[in-house]
Amino acid sequence: MDRLSSTTILPDTFQGTRDDFSMQMAVIWGQIKAPLIVPLLRLTVIVCLIMSLMLFIERVYMGIVIMLVKLFGRKPERRYKWEPIKDDVELGNSAYPMVLVQIPMYNEREVYQLSIGAACGLSWPSDRIIIQVLDDSTDPTIKDLVELECQRWASKGINIKYEIRDNRNGYKAGALKEGMKRSYVKHCDYVVIFDADFQPEPDFLWRTIPFLVHNPELALVQARWKFVNADECLMTRMQEMSLDYHFTVEQEVGSSTYAFFGFNGTAGVWRIAALNEAGGWKDRTTVEDMDLAVRASLKGWKFLYLGSLKVKNELPSTLKAYRYQQHRWSCGPANLFRKMVMEIITNKKVSSWKKVHVIYSFFVVRKLVAHIVTFIFYCVVLPATVLVPEVEVPKWGAVYIPTIITILNAVGTPRSLHLLVFWILFENVMSLHRTKATFIGLLEAGRVNEWIVTEKLGDALKAKAGTKAPRKPRFRFGERLHLLELCVGAYLFFCGCYDVVFGKNHYFIYLFAQAIAFFIMGFGYVGTIVPNS
Repeated sequence: MDRLSSTTILPDTFQGTRDDFSMQMAVIWGQIKAPLIVPLLRLTVIVCLIMSLMLFIERVYMGIVIMLVKLFGRKPERRYKWEPIKDDVELGNSAYPMVLVQIPMYNEREVYQLSIGAACGLSWPSDRIIIQVLDDSTDPTIKDLVELECQRWASKGINIKYEIRDNRNGYKAGALKEGMKRSYVKHCDYVVIFDADFQPEPDFLWRTIPFLVHNPELALVQARWKFVNADECLMTRMQEMSLDYHFTVEQEVGSSTYAFFGFNGTAGVWRIAALNEAGGWKDRTTVEDMDLAVRASLKGWKFLYLGSLKVKNELPSTLKAYRYQQHRWSCGPANLFRKMVMEIITNKKVSSWKKVHVIYSFFVVRKLVAHIVTFIFYCVVLPATVLVPEVEVPKWGAVYIPTIITILNAVGTPRSLHLLVFWILFENVMSLHRTKATFIGLLEAGRVNEWIVTEKLGDALKAKAGTKAPRKPRFRFGERLHLLELCVGAYLFFCGCYDVVFGKNHYFIYLFAQAIAFFIMGFGYVGTIVPNS
């Protein structure tokens, strides 16, 4: 009987212990809430609202500029001289400038034939163009395949050079820099760069080179990207929406106003004299393209963006590849800003307005604030106000501003307007990775120089061959769990539950939806659902 009574007492003991712990936590929370949590949260809300206004003003400004550009028809041909390069009977083909086409590669088994074939198919006098394949592959089999492909085109009379090096120092920047050291490059006037998955149309050079020939102040002509696998899955559609805004608005506005924008690293033509004057390729960050563009701009050179000229390429179609790409694209600019901000401020060759544009608009708002405010405000601070009702976020900051910013972002891809809600949730999750990468770049922490080549699957080749890809399972879990995303998802879910039970039911739908998005990405889910066009 004593044994029985002792066993019945144990559950009551555990229950009492839990109640005591809950009471202790409630007391601690009550003691620190008013003097510490509330003021700190209020300050954070103010800072986030300021950053939101910065981003809002920038988006509205760019929206107005792009409307004026379209309204008044400020086409590149009206802003810069353009006319076809004329034949000269006496000079013959020497009347045409010498063009170098560089294709950096690294273990590109799936796409090497596409890029080399497209480059060799460019229309230009055959004795005035050199195709340079810069192969950093570490796989001997792929190296042999790429070399054989180069030899195949050389046998057809194409002036193609296969270049390798015994190390990968500097990654892409190192390969491009090494390629520029070759003796035959001294005779070239312009250099065109295509990543391994890019496929230019044959008339690419005829549409870009004349701008550089007739406008000696131009250093760069940048073309737009066209995505061959945008409809592969929901994730690629989300990427298309973000990148279309970048090309439709950001690049166009930069080209039309300050003649400056970030070089996209591919599908662009550089004047070699400008490239050399800017100091050539540098591998101090993972955004060697942006680094070169900023340095050339500080020398007084101008850039031109051609939105009507599109070059086919491939979007990352796996979550893993996309994460690595976004880490590089977010960490690199932040680290470059840290390295160059004083150089920009002390520069004597460009106007103060251009300095303000480069520092404030290009770097601070677009490369730093945009990432940080998206995650900190919408995924941390806003949910926290549910737990601390003493702190309120004004409706204009919680609803109106993000709604307008989202609509302005969506104008680049009208066909995907019905996917806007998915895009918001997707971008908020990715903002976690971008914010983390941004701080790594600013602080020069451990992964600051991490460079992992984006995996390419050769979807353009599959489409061209007319073969159907094998049906993938609708649900597939990643190689590992992403604990940070799962923790944020759990935090948002808890805030949503608290809002339903104790709060004012302001944000619970958003909180639950965003929590689900974080859980999906945290478990490494790769969506293969093809959305309706």
